[in-house]
Amino acid sequence: MLPEATTHALLRIGSADCLENAEAAPGWVSGALRRAPWVVVRRVPRDGDRIPVGVRGAARGERYAGWLPTAAVRECLTPRELAARRGWHAHPRRDAVAALAALAAVETLMRSRGLATSWGPAGSVGFELASGCETASPASDLDLIVLPEVLMPGGAARALAAELTALPARVDVLIELPGGSALALGELARATAPYLLRTPQGARRVADPWSGAGMGR
Repeated sequence: MLPEATTHALLRIGSADCLENAEAAPGWVSGALRRAPWVVVRRVPRDGDRIPVGVRGAARGERYAGWLPTAAVRECLTPRELAARRGWHAHPRRDAVAALAALAAVETLMRSRGLATSWGPAGSVGFELASGCETASPASDLDLIVLPEVLMPGGAARALAAELTALPARVDVLIELPGGSALALGELARATAPYLLRTPQGARRVADPWSGAGMGR
């Protein structure tokens, strides 16, 4: 797997023919990839040289899981790279989509929290910024990924969650941990065990989400 092709990374591919799966792809998949030839990396263990990816269609329920050979990747963009590009500042739909407009305030907030280079957009907003295809709607949530370099205590998580609540769009945040696991910011802010940890092997409850993460305090 490409070093940067971690969960949530967006990969540009040639066509639907690049995807591998034991089941035939639904009819909408080819059309979706013609419009925007991008797939997102799923939180699933790799299969040899194949990357677990998902395809998003035009409708909310149109999601397809497949596998992509590493050699088929033409470009890879992570949420942090999308944040570094700051594409929302001149985005033509910024005034129409609250989640896009909110990114300027998120940028300022993350900088004030010492997370200037540790966050990025995902979901429909991230997909639109990467692909240029109109994916987010005026009612879309803003999905954010945060990759802290040190342990984030419950108090800091609560403060960040409170500040994000004041933004004009609903914000959902995943805290990504070394090793491929993650937990929702709300779980961390609650600061009460057990925590629901999302891992490549599936969700599980843990007493300490930071255990084994190898992060400074």
